[in-house]
Amino acid sequence: MKASEVAALLHQDESTVLKWIKKEKLPATLVHGTYQINRVDLLEWATEHGIKVPPELFEAVQADLDLPSLAQALEAGGIHCGVPGDDKLSVLRNVVNLLQLPPQVDPEFLLQVLLAREALGTTAVGDGIAIPHVRNPILLQTKPKPTVSLCFLDHPIDFGALDGIPVRILFLITSPTVKVHLHLLSRLAYALHDSGFRGILNNACDPAAIMDAARRCERGKRS
Repeated sequence: MKASEVAALLHQDESTVLKWIKKEKLPATLVHGTYQINRVDLLEWATEHGIKVPPELFEAVQADLDLPSLAQALEAGGIHCGVPGDDKLSVLRNVVNLLQLPPQVDPEFLLQVLLAREALGTTAVGDGIAIPHVRNPILLQTKPKPTVSLCFLDHPIDFGALDGIPVRILFLITSPTVKVHLHLLSRLAYALHDSGFRGILNNACDPAAIMDAARRCERGKRS
């Protein structure tokens, strides 16, 4: 997408989008003098910076009936309470160890890729929540279920969040394709803007209540 197209969708001046690119690290590629922005990069950046993206940007992706709901992806990835760790490295290592990865995916390699992404900039999205992810979706050679793993940390960890609040909740997405990654990230971004879902997250780790909230949020999105 061109910077002008992003500006129109987000109801911003193009100069604002250019400022995001130059000063706020919105990923973009300069092609023949025009900035081009990848939709996955845009959604990830907007989620990290608390900017709500209009749903019409992703309607074509979400129209595919084979794509999982957030609730289905959470069921596949699991909700994990009391995940231990004293720093970002140990927390991410323990989160990766909770994932049910195919045999051909090396957990240590995945950990290193996640850490490399963190080195580019925090994946914390504010209010004690982070969405660690690889620079590109986790593309697996087989076709496993797409998953969203939700982890409540044993104690908050400094992720360098823009609001300064230590992270206590992590969402980790695994997906077989770019399309599925974008779809799940957009579903998660929508849910995190929903006051009901966000309120449940702010309570104690309660998998049943979180799943109910995710399903209600999905129903609200379709209505």
